[in-house]
Amino acid sequence: MTIPRKLLAALAVPLLALTVSCGANDSEPRESTDALAGSDQDSLDQYTTDSTTPVDEIDVAGLDLITDGTLRVGTLSDAPPNIFIEDGVFTGYDNELLRAIGDKLGLEVEFASTDFSALLAQVQNQQFDVGSSSISTTAARRENVGFTNGYDFGYMAVVAQEESEVTGFDSLSDSTRIGVVQGTVQDDYVTNTLGLEPVRFPDYNTVYANVRNGQVDAWVAPSQQATGQVKDGDGTVIAETIINTENFTAYAVNSDNQPLIDALNAGLDAVIEDGTWTELTEEWYPEREMPTDWKPGSKAAETK
Repeated sequence: MTIPRKLLAALAVPLLALTVSCGANDSEPRESTDALAGSDQDSLDQYTTDSTTPVDEIDVAGLDLITDGTLRVGTLSDAPPNIFIEDGVFTGYDNELLRAIGDKLGLEVEFASTDFSALLAQVQNQQFDVGSSSISTTAARRENVGFTNGYDFGYMAVVAQEESEVTGFDSLSDSTRIGVVQGTVQDDYVTNTLGLEPVRFPDYNTVYANVRNGQVDAWVAPSQQATGQVKDGDGTVIAETIINTENFTAYAVNSDNQPLIDALNAGLDAVIEDGTWTELTEEWYPEREMPTDWKPGSKAAETK
């Protein structure tokens, strides 16, 4: 199976970094690990619900939505294959899955573009009902916003120019100009795990453009977005990919709106159990390795 037609060509964008801060750092990079080793949902995920309410028992009128009958969703416009715009329409794996969940609940789904660095605060402040952006559910983020059960897991990748001395995570050092998107798990990983100071950019298109033209040496990226951006003839490669299943990806919801979290969890289980989740995953990730000890939705959901 081939990558779906929905993937966009990388856009030409001006060079713009939020900060250009590649100063020296005394910390040495730590060895990257494969989080598949020994991972399992029961021990690593204490947040997944045991079960969910059937969708036909959800009180849609009690979900405290910004607009009755509509999920207003904050998302990104430039991160294929997960979240992006094609022909003026928001699409991608995360957004199409959320549309399917909305259908199960009888809700319209309305998307609006924002920057990732602002998204979680906008959800918590109820500017959006839901945040859809392959969001890793870290403990720090859970202090500020609520999350549904998981629907995906996270990869991280290193993107560099062809023939670059950057060959993967172990080759990153304090002399490497590392690009990240501000506020992402990759930003946190480079800063706090590797102990390095990255160059922070506002969006995926901009950081990738800076790799292509040599303004930065490497991009530490979600591997899904790396796959969506790197094209034949760009002069770039995905140097290494690792898997991190400890923090699944989920939709962000205001932490006080438990009825909406419960409703989305119910819809997620419904699309898992009718085969929609599997169909969309195979469509958008046709050659992707799936960990054998991870599954989406509640602990009671049966994947087809």
